Amino acid sequence: MVQSISRQPATLEATLGKEQGEDRIIAAVDLGTNSLHMVVVQINTTLPAFTIIDREKETVRLGDRDLETGNLKPEIMVRAIATLQRFQEIARSLNVEQIIAVATSAVREAPNGREFLQKIHHTLNLHVDLISGQEEARRIYLGVLSGMELQNQPHIMIDIGGGSTELILGDGDEPRFLSSTKVGAVRLTGEFVTTDPISNSEFNVLQAYIRGMLERAVGELKANLKPGEKPRMVGTSGTIETLAEIHAYQTLGQAPSPLTGYQISFADLQALINRLRKLSNSERAAVPGMSDRRSEIIIAGALILQEAMSMLGIDSLTLCSRALREGVIVDWMLTHGLIENKLRYQSAVRERSVLKIAQKYRVNLDSSERIAQFALSLFDQTQGILHQWGLNARELLWAAAILHNSGVYVSHDAHHKHSYYLIRHGELLGFNETDLEIMANIARYHRKSAPKKKHENYQSLTNKDDRKLVKQLSAMLRLAAALDRRQIGAIASLDCEYNRNTAELTLKLQPKDRKDDCVLELWSLDQKKAVFEAEYNVKVIATLN
Repeated sequence: MVQSISRQPATLEATLGKEQGEDRIIAAVDLGTNSLHMVVVQINTTLPAFTIIDREKETVRLGDRDLETGNLKPEIMVRAIATLQRFQEIARSLNVEQIIAVATSAVREAPNGREFLQKIHHTLNLHVDLISGQEEARRIYLGVLSGMELQNQPHIMIDIGGGSTELILGDGDEPRFLSSTKVGAVRLTGEFVTTDPISNSEFNVLQAYIRGMLERAVGELKANLKPGEKPRMVGTSGTIETLAEIHAYQTLGQAPSPLTGYQISFADLQALINRLRKLSNSERAAVPGMSDRRSEIIIAGALILQEAMSMLGIDSLTLCSRALREGVIVDWMLTHGLIENKLRYQSAVRERSVLKIAQKYRVNLDSSERIAQFALSLFDQTQGILHQWGLNARELLWAAAILHNSGVYVSHDAHHKHSYYLIRHGELLGFNETDLEIMANIARYHRKSAPKKKHENYQSLTNKDDRKLVKQLSAMLRLAAALDRRQIGAIASLDCEYNRNTAELTLKLQPKDRKDDCVLELWSLDQKKAVFEAEYNVKVIATLN
């Protein structure tokens, strides 16, 4: 395995100017389909653990998109940006050192979603990561693990959002199953509910649709259960929390605080749904425990929960008040080397996910790992000389190098284009959508044409720095691939020497076998180096030592 891509927590901590043991104050923001949320936490880096010191929420309804185009509506984008600005002001007042923001299904699916994120960055100087459904599920799992002890017993986690529902299977170790299905409380209300109170016919159609949509995820989750296992279910986020609060007011006269650990049975859930479906929206809004604007979408959300529990054979649900936002915090802690105990496995999630996809598409890992080593060696030896890219860029280069030939699984012809598609849509974990687009493009341009503005996949990178990154790292990958032309490991190592006066980069190649003249590798390098030379404005000279 390529050891040199491992995290470097000491370096990162030094960069951030924080000493080990000093408390950190971090905020996580979730741009959800129904609401925008922010959680502010104080991290005790010695334990390590975090304490929530503030929560903020605004119902913005990003999921209420234009019916014809699917675009986010201008007035809603304005409202969202105003909410984010308020979040920023609160964060500043609490001495937050960094805001980590993510966007999920509503922004992910909107044709103008990326444009919206760029507008946020331009207006507020706030970077928002667009994450896939699978990555959302992984971070929800991390959030639940930060708030509950699963005691090595199988648990099914369900998170019902405005646009999607995540189903997760895990036991406190690595998740066995992660899924995201396009059924959410806002989405389904908009598509199926026109009557108030909901009519029997609309209720029945909605119920049948939900069952059909959940069927695949439920089937795959069940396939990951071991014989005889009887998993418990954990519910997270707004819809489920609201149902629990209504149930608590109904049975106890008040809502418990915190909600974590509160239980609701399947039978009680059914009774609650039968009660709510008979009420109008205004009547539901007056029900004790009903949260702000939740009354409009609660029927669809509750039905998703009911059908999931029914299909999985679950008779009781336990609440957990931690979910995606807390998972974003845990992921940040892992990335910055602050967690090294029971969640240690998560810090290598990118590496494991890439290797899993490589195995799926039958990549020649021996060759790919050699090429990745050559690419990283080029990256490291020219850093600060020919480029200024950092750790994240290095990891994206490694991942692209491992998967650059994955497209051969589809067809050898134009396999670089197939590689782009497989990487872009492979649901790799630990990466945001921009990371995936960059990786896929780096792999796409390891051969044939250099990146061109007319290429649709290259056009999808709207940030000029991302386009520059693709051009520079794909040029490195071209040279690295040439050094294993026969895929036999003929070249053992690579040393770079740069002459500033002549702008020459000499690649000193060490053959594995001194009797091997490596003619094919040298020829391939000579064929591939033009793109690198043009990008870095250097002349490449290869010597065999």
